[in-house]
Amino acid sequence: MPHLTPPRQLPDTARGADPGTGAGPDATATPDDTAVTEPAEPARPAGPAGTDEAAAATPKASGTPEHPPASGTRPEPAPQASAPDPASPPTESGASDAPDVSAPTEDTAPAAAPPSRPGWFGWRRRSPRAARAVRIGTSVLAAALVLVVLLVPNRLDWITVQSFLRLPVEAILLAALLLALPPRPRRITAAALGVFLGLSAVLKCLDMGFRQTLARPFDLVFDWVLLSDAADWTKDSFGRSGELLAVIGVIVLVVVVLAVSALATVRLANELARYRPVAVRTTLVLGIVWVICFTLGVQFGGVAFATKGYAQYLSNRVQYVRDGLGDADVYKKEMAVDAFAKTPPDRLLTGLRGKDVMLTFIESYGRVAIDDPAMAPEIDATLSAGDARLRSAGFSARSGWLRSPVTGAGSWLAHSTFLSGTWVKNQQRYRSLTTGDRATLTGYFRKTGAWRTVGIVPGVRKSWPEGRYFGLDHIYDSTHLGYQGPYFSWTPVPDQFSLEAFQKLEHGKRNRDPIMAEIILASSHNPWSPIAHMIDWKDLGNGKVFYRIKKEGTDPTEVWKSAKRVRTEYRKAIQYSLDSLTQWVQRYGDDNTVLVFLGDHQPVPTVTGGSTSRDVPVTIVARDPKVLDRVAGWGWTEGLKPAHDAPEWSMDKFRDRFMTAYGPGTR
Repeated sequence: MPHLTPPRQLPDTARGADPGTGAGPDATATPDDTAVTEPAEPARPAGPAGTDEAAAATPKASGTPEHPPASGTRPEPAPQASAPDPASPPTESGASDAPDVSAPTEDTAPAAAPPSRPGWFGWRRRSPRAARAVRIGTSVLAAALVLVVLLVPNRLDWITVQSFLRLPVEAILLAALLLALPPRPRRITAAALGVFLGLSAVLKCLDMGFRQTLARPFDLVFDWVLLSDAADWTKDSFGRSGELLAVIGVIVLVVVVLAVSALATVRLANELARYRPVAVRTTLVLGIVWVICFTLGVQFGGVAFATKGYAQYLSNRVQYVRDGLGDADVYKKEMAVDAFAKTPPDRLLTGLRGKDVMLTFIESYGRVAIDDPAMAPEIDATLSAGDARLRSAGFSARSGWLRSPVTGAGSWLAHSTFLSGTWVKNQQRYRSLTTGDRATLTGYFRKTGAWRTVGIVPGVRKSWPEGRYFGLDHIYDSTHLGYQGPYFSWTPVPDQFSLEAFQKLEHGKRNRDPIMAEIILASSHNPWSPIAHMIDWKDLGNGKVFYRIKKEGTDPTEVWKSAKRVRTEYRKAIQYSLDSLTQWVQRYGDDNTVLVFLGDHQPVPTVTGGSTSRDVPVTIVARDPKVLDRVAGWGWTEGLKPAHDAPEWSMDKFRDRFMTAYGPGTR
């Protein structure tokens, strides 16, 4: 019947169709290697011999010309075959009366290959083998990326080959989740989980960097402010262009990591859907293997094969954040406890009345400088020379150990811990302290009215509103010391010049009141290249002499290529700071001089070699024997070098013990 016969489809040569097939240029495209597509509609039953498909499948009748007519002749139109009545039985008259039995039917035709896209510029169609290789390669890389993010530790010293030869339960659960979802939710979930994996990868990298500098992981609550400090350090070490390139590079890298991780998980989700039966069986088998290995504690190379380390890492980070958010209330209670808050001013620090007291911090002066075998001989020689120098001027010294709240960096946290008598371990505590009313050691000196309190802070190069909290009558930052020389990487003013400026601006004045000075020496600040060296005090002038000295120094980009060279330059920087300080006391000290100097924290792990110690040396120097007699009961070592078994105090305990020793009740 005519209404059952599909219309004849003639080749559309105007659109570039193939006359032999009746299909467009995309009809022979290879299957898409990157996307899972829905199955095509079942093929329609083949039409009668008059259709293109039947014509292609039916042998030519006798008398039909094998080649088209010559040019210029008009071919005779082929007679249109009538469709048989499907209700009547087929005849035996031949192909002209019955459908071609070789044409596929709805019941017998195989499922057509899913339609696919040809790829960029049709390269998949032109190079199917290359397309297949690319698909397999990208899938393998995507799986490797996800496994690396799940397995990589957040510490550089924990990264070994064995750490990657493990089976993470998180990968099995991820596969099970994606297999259980329908197509659209699966893709959305895969992309979201990929971004999350990328964020955790960035966080692990931050943890690695912070452990290399601060020997602790990145604090998601309080450490964001330190990123700007890192940018400032980069600018001071490598210039403005270096800082700009570093910031742009970090931003681009983060965006790339998030994008690549999202694409990787979507890729894996598509592959799981493409081979769903195999993926389901494999996921089930791996789940059983994980349970068995975890239960039996199977290990390879001393590392557990079945791991849930990524989930544990996330759990620890969540707990870390919760502890940080609740720490503010804990610290407020600690700040409220002050044994000297109600002590009358005339009964504070009576044992130091009339003395010039200098509380001096040496940047990064940690225990490693004294205990490390590679540095100890040179540091011992410097301390011995300083001892001899001080003794020749009539001074004596006592030394011990303090445990800092930080290591590698965060000097202001150590300074505020030492001065406030509270444990200032993070930026939130520092803000709470500097916006509160708890008195510091420098504040108590000022409260007595017996001292002029000043700050020599060459490392401060911009507004420092917190300085008022510490009870200082006047602050000399890097722009108020009279220095016209060059920066030494991060260090704005060399230590020798800072001490000479203190002598000219405050200590050397006649008919003045006693001085309490907080002095922060910065020449031993990371990256320790280039560093200044001692010159004749008379030649310091306005500091321009240091231009020549800087040219003679080392290049930080070269120094930091070798951990050994970094340690060597660190040791030289500490020696320079110690020499500057002891020579100043020998040159300008008198009977009323009392010097307390200490390190603020240990240097970065590149120098400490992974040591977990946070101890720093602390020393009291005085010419008046009565000053040191008051601390005789502390058990400190005589001289500038504390003994290995000298007392170790938490840094927040120093303030109260110092004020007790020099209060009216101690003789």
